[in-house]
Amino acid sequence: MPPESFQERTEQATPKRREEARKKGQVPKSRELASVAVLLSGLFTLYWGSAFFITRLDHILIYYLENLHTLPVTLTNLQSMGLTGLGQLGGILAPLFLVITVVAILSNFLQIGPLLTMEPLKPQFSRMSPLQGIKRLFSLQALMEFVKSLLKLIVVCWIVYSTVSKGIERIMPLLEMTPYHIASFIGMISFEIFWKSCLAMILLSILDYMYQRYEHEKNLKMTKQEVKEEYKQTEGDPHVKSRIRGIQREMARKRMMQEVPEADVVITNPTRLAVALKYDPTQMDAPMVVAKGAGIIAERIRQIAREHSVPVIENKPVAQSLYKLVELGEVIPDSLFKAVAEIFAYVYRLKGKSKR
Repeated sequence: MPPESFQERTEQATPKRREEARKKGQVPKSRELASVAVLLSGLFTLYWGSAFFITRLDHILIYYLENLHTLPVTLTNLQSMGLTGLGQLGGILAPLFLVITVVAILSNFLQIGPLLTMEPLKPQFSRMSPLQGIKRLFSLQALMEFVKSLLKLIVVCWIVYSTVSKGIERIMPLLEMTPYHIASFIGMISFEIFWKSCLAMILLSILDYMYQRYEHEKNLKMTKQEVKEEYKQTEGDPHVKSRIRGIQREMARKRMMQEVPEADVVITNPTRLAVALKYDPTQMDAPMVVAKGAGIIAERIRQIAREHSVPVIENKPVAQSLYKLVELGEVIPDSLFKAVAEIFAYVYRLKGKSKR
């Protein structure tokens, strides 16, 4: 087994870990919250639109009862009437279905934000394992689901009992009332039970959502080894990066050494440092450092300079200043103009050139 499997998950999830989990559809979401939102929206839609629904249903029922005797009872007529009735019923319930659909989408969107992934729909053979199924059956999550279901059942039963017990004294007079009043009483009691149950479910759903977020954060936690491995994958292995930097330095050193034969002079320290300068008055405002180095690199610069007849001048203060103050490809600063000019004048005299 990998070493990290024995380590405790103590580290908070990194942004990369969270993004990968989100792509797989692993997000904190309470199904209870979405269910309650759908139930409440449907309940209040029925309550506020009750006049509309009852009136439309009443018209359809009256139409069929008044015209049923005018149609011969055949299979074709029954099918036609059934399809027509279903269409009319669908038109009546369409606003209810629309509200429920919109609320269902919004309740999930507000919990997890915009997310479109097919990962949860992919078949996973681990779910088909009986051993994994037994583990899930006796897991902490299964226990929490059982507790939630039991708690909801207890709460709803208590609400039904308390609501009905308060209105029990009004049940007996219903025997002498019209069916309309009986239906109205039943509807009133049912609505009271529903909205009280929904309010209780809202509280339970909020607690469930907080628990789901806690579980999600707990499952995303990482071991120290996982954090190190992710850092290597993101930033690159330090050994590999060091090797790459070494190769880059070697390539830069080779390019620098190719500039030494084109230099006008090499100033040394005398043995530890070496700085190669080049000056073209038609293209440059001041001499430019084309190569510099210390130790072995300085020795290599001096060697290449001698092989290509580039003058090597020993001047310890100037060499130290150029090495510390001027980077490759930069011109010398104003403070070194005079000292460097004297060296170039000396070089030109050695080469038999006129003073520039």
